[in-house]
Amino acid sequence: MNTTQLFSLQGRVALVTGGSRGIGRMIAKGLLCQGAKVYITARKAAACDATAQELCAFGTCISIPLDISTKEGIAQLLQQLSGQETHLDILVNNAGAAWGAPFDEFPEAGWDKVVDLNMKAPFFLTQALAPMLRQAAKNHMAKVINIASIDGISVNPWETYSYAASKAGIIHLTKRMALALIKDGINVNAIAPGAFASEMNREARDHGEETAQGIPSRRIGKDEDMAAAAIYLSSAASDYVVGHTLVVDGGVTLARG
Repeated sequence: MNTTQLFSLQGRVALVTGGSRGIGRMIAKGLLCQGAKVYITARKAAACDATAQELCAFGTCISIPLDISTKEGIAQLLQQLSGQETHLDILVNNAGAAWGAPFDEFPEAGWDKVVDLNMKAPFFLTQALAPMLRQAAKNHMAKVINIASIDGISVNPWETYSYAASKAGIIHLTKRMALALIKDGINVNAIAPGAFASEMNREARDHGEETAQGIPSRRIGKDEDMAAAAIYLSSAASDYVVGHTLVVDGGVTLARG
C-alpha cells in the first residue's frame, strides 16, 4: 500500500464558484497549496480578479468573473473555461446566497434568488461541465463537491426559509447526482460547513469568541479545516466515498440533536 500520493492534487484543474471570498476562497487556496491549477468565479469582477491575484502566491489561479445564477452565465463560463482547458478534474459548487425575513413577510424575490443560486445553479453548471469532467475521468476519477450547510441538516434559530430549504435540497441532490454520474467516473459529494468567518456568516466573523461558546469544539472553523475537507473530497483518498455529505462544524449538528 502506497499512501504518499493519496491527497496530491498535482496537475489537477479545478473550478471553485464563489471563490473570491469566504469558504470559496479557503477552498481555492487549499487546492492551490496541494498542487492544483484553480479557476475562481464570482459575480463581482474586481473582487474576483483581486482574489485570484492574491492567490497566485500559492499557485496558478485564474479569475473568470460571471454571474452563474442564470443559464446564460453558465454558458459563458463554459465557453471561457473550455477555451483554456480540455478537461476539468474538480468542480466545487460553492457560490451561494442567503435571505432572512419573518414567515409572514418572506418575499418571493428572497426565495427565487437563494434557491436559484444555491440549488438550481449547481445542477445546471455540473450538467454543462459534465463533458469536461468526463474527459478528466478517462485518467482518474473526476470530483464534484457541492457546498451545503448544517442548516440543511438541522434547524437554526433564524428565519432563513429559502436558505435552509436550498441547503437541504442540495444534500439530497448530491445523492441523486452521485448515482447518475459515478458510472462515468465522476464522484459527487458535499460539505456541510458550520460556523466559519465569512461575509455570509458575519456572526462568526465579527463575534467569533461569542459564537464559539455555542460550539462543542469551543471555536469557529479555521481556513485549514475547510481546506482539508475539500482536499480530501477532491483527491484519490475519497474515491470510494460516493454521495456523502461531510459535516465540518465542530459538533454543532450533534448538539442540536
